This record gives sequence, C-alpha cells and structure tokens, in this order.
Amino acid sequence: MNAVRKKRLYIVLAILIGAGIAVALALMALSQNINLFYTPTQIASGEAPVDTRIRAGGMVAEGSLKRSGDSLDVEFVVTDFAKNVTIRYRGILPDLFREGQGIVALGKLNADGVLIADEVLAKHDENYMPPEVTKALKDSGQLQPGKSEG
Repeated sequence: MNAVRKKRLYIVLAILIGAGIAVALALMALSQNINLFYTPTQIASGEAPVDTRIRAGGMVAEGSLKRSGDSLDVEFVVTDFAKNVTIRYRGILPDLFREGQGIVALGKLNADGVLIADEVLAKHDENYMPPEVTKALKDSGQLQPGKSEG
C-alpha cells in the first residue's frame, strides 16, 4: 500500500470513529431524557420502574383531592377506571386542574407505588385530553363520548 492510500485510509477510519463516538454520545443523552408514559393499570401491575422519572396520566378521581392546610402539598388519585395510582405533588396546581378531568404527572415512583410528582399538566379546554390518556382510556373501553385528543 502506498503512502497516499494509507493516508486516505487513516482519514476514513478517523471519520468513522468520530461519527461512532458522536452517535454513541447522542444515544446516551437521549436515553437519559426519555420519560415513558404509564397508565395507572401499568403502574399497579408493576410495569413502571421505581425511582426513574416517568409520566403517568389518567382521570383525577372524584373526591380524591387532599390539600395540606399549611403547605403546598397535595395528594390525589388518578384512575383509568380499572386501577388507581396515588400522586403526591408539592407546588401550585395548574388553574385548569380539577377532579374528573384528565391530567399527566411527571415524577418518580416510590417503593410504595406512589408517584412523587415534580410537574402536573392539566388539559387546556373543555374537550381536550392528553393523547396518552385518551389512548389508555380507549384501550380500557372507558373513553367517555365527546372526549377527544387535541
């Protein structure tokens, strides 16, 4: 192999190695930022990982909202009409948050099966429901007529 071909081979190998490293770093960064969605049924059956940031959603169960009198701590139950999951949140809930409406909570599941949320997202109008919640309710056969995803 002459010197020119050897030089070209080294350049091509360096480019391939550099591209491989870049792809590996990008995949590692993406895997750390993925928040998978779980329904209350999946959480209750143990499919959701403990101590990993996840998204959980469903309908806020009627009569389940409990507020702490002296702090911003809130506890409520989210249901997909098959199973329930308790969510604890410290902070101000969105203005559109209320019982009987669809929400998505982001947080970590503890060993007791309670989601410790650091963010709660509520619907934005009368007919909107988060797409993940709509799909979960359709799968369970509990989607109410007139409700749709936005």
